[in-house]
Amino acid sequence: MRDVVIALLPAVVVSVLFYGWHELLVLGVSVASCVLLEFLITKYLLKKACTVGDWSAVITGVLLALNLPASTPWWVVFIGAVVAIGVAKMTFGGLGQNLFNPAIAGRVFLLISFPTYMTDWTRTTGFIGGGIDAFSGATPLGLVKEGGVAATQTMDYLDMLFLNIGGSAGELSAIAIIVGFIYLLARKVIKPWITLSILGTVAVFSAIFWGINPEQYTDPVFNLLTGGILLGSVFMATDYVTSPMSNLGGVIFGVGIGLLTMLIRYFGAYPEGMSFAILIMNSTVPLINKYCHSKKYGR
Repeated sequence: MRDVVIALLPAVVVSVLFYGWHELLVLGVSVASCVLLEFLITKYLLKKACTVGDWSAVITGVLLALNLPASTPWWVVFIGAVVAIGVAKMTFGGLGQNLFNPAIAGRVFLLISFPTYMTDWTRTTGFIGGGIDAFSGATPLGLVKEGGVAATQTMDYLDMLFLNIGGSAGELSAIAIIVGFIYLLARKVIKPWITLSILGTVAVFSAIFWGINPEQYTDPVFNLLTGGILLGSVFMATDYVTSPMSNLGGVIFGVGIGLLTMLIRYFGAYPEGMSFAILIMNSTVPLINKYCHSKKYGR
């Protein structure tokens, strides 16, 4: 758990540097709320030993904050923490028993309940880069949803690799997320199959449609660099509890997430579909585990 927190630090630092005190407030409220809620629920409702020390609530708080706009009001963040910890995690019995990823469950609840706040991409004043205001009115995905593929002509993909202004705080820098991914692989905290199968599916799916009609569908590079693809595939789809246990199951899980994400992006009402895709595939994990598992020794 602490390794995951360390891996998240590059994305956290970049988001704080460019969104300033607003992002610090969102992070502080989210982490503090998640930790406090888990402590209160385990102590007074479940009557169990305190589980705050396992750091899972901290990770949920950080991931929830990174999935929100930096301008999100503190009380909306708190409601998201209540759903993430109180509903998606502790209702099922706590760590190891929840079916859905808590941070994504909280994020999706807020997106449906408070769409105005969750789609407010106002550029807040940061500690550095105050003059950068590339996508203050909408995310790159939102611009494409409204203006079509022609909107990508004004976007520099190389710049987006390092600083993708617009969107949730955790989507700011692809490089920061990739650094965290490499750290998790080096520490053997996660295996690469889920992440790579998601990214590969997104690339192949978008390449096919882009090849058929490049004037209607965005190219693979754009889809890999925008939205929550990287953040979700590295830090949320790989969650031990809500992902399959076998390598084959992980590949099936990742392919499903990639397909659902691109179907929502290309044909759905929302410009982004990563969160919905992960939640949907979370519900299939028990079935995947049933048919994709290692045989017991001697059988």
